[in-house]
Amino acid sequence: MIFEKIPTVPTAEELLDKSFRRATRAKRGKQVLDRESKLKAEESMLLTAANILSDNLVSIVKKFPSFDQMPPFYLELAEILVGVEEMKMNLASVQWAGNKIHEMARKYVGMMRDSEDAKVVRKQAFARMASIVDSVDGNLRFLNDARNKLKKLPDIGEGPAIVVAGYPNVGKSSFVALVSSARPEIAPYPFTTKGLAVGHFTREGIRYQVIDTPGLLDRPLEERNEIELQAISALKHVGKVILYIIDPSETCGFSLDKQMHLLAEIKKEFNVPILVAANKADISAPGEGADMSMSTLTGEGVEAVLEQLVEIVTKVNT
Repeated sequence: MIFEKIPTVPTAEELLDKSFRRATRAKRGKQVLDRESKLKAEESMLLTAANILSDNLVSIVKKFPSFDQMPPFYLELAEILVGVEEMKMNLASVQWAGNKIHEMARKYVGMMRDSEDAKVVRKQAFARMASIVDSVDGNLRFLNDARNKLKKLPDIGEGPAIVVAGYPNVGKSSFVALVSSARPEIAPYPFTTKGLAVGHFTREGIRYQVIDTPGLLDRPLEERNEIELQAISALKHVGKVILYIIDPSETCGFSLDKQMHLLAEIKKEFNVPILVAANKADISAPGEGADMSMSTLTGEGVEAVLEQLVEIVTKVNT
């Protein structure tokens, strides 16, 4: 997943502690016998601390994916969660700090060689480096918070995606589990307390994704807050077809009228093909408004629904 490998972003205090401890160890490895060896020891301390700080700060920036090359689905979700421009500004500040420390270290090494007391210059350099790192502590904390939020996003790949929608208890998750080659992966989704279930299956060498949407597309859109509506909008970037499951038996706890009302809203929101499948064929007739019927309990009709979805996706892609 695009954000999965972003490591924890350390605080300024953690970075400084790491760099200065390593610098102290570097000095211990040097014999201080005369002015030249003392200079070398102080240089070693300065360059060790500066390199650790500079390398770590620049590495933090590199570990974040490029927002300019990000797939639209993830770009929109990143905008919802953390704000893309704000992310870029914080990353730029950290990059600046890394570059500044690298530049400053070379300057202070030159000052050391012209100084009567290299230790005094090294201490001045340490104080300057600490000031620079402290100045971006807020940026580092912002990036770590952003990293924690972004890592929770669902793993939606580049393959064609089938979005499964409908009221709770109509059989969405059961369908995903039945048609996936493995048990669906439940991915935490920061716009709802429930999460997304992402399953996969393969047809003729093509890997398809089946995305269950509990908590997002299981109640009227007018009940959504702005963030949820934006998240629904983001799904448009990956959904090639929507499978809308209805329960004509109404044992799901919602009337068929309500289920069909939500279907009408989704049709307005998504400009993609929609296949309506009536579930629970083992206990009820399909009812009006269904294109196909199935039973996720007995498996009846499930494969036929899946094949129809694949056919629709194929037509969309050609």
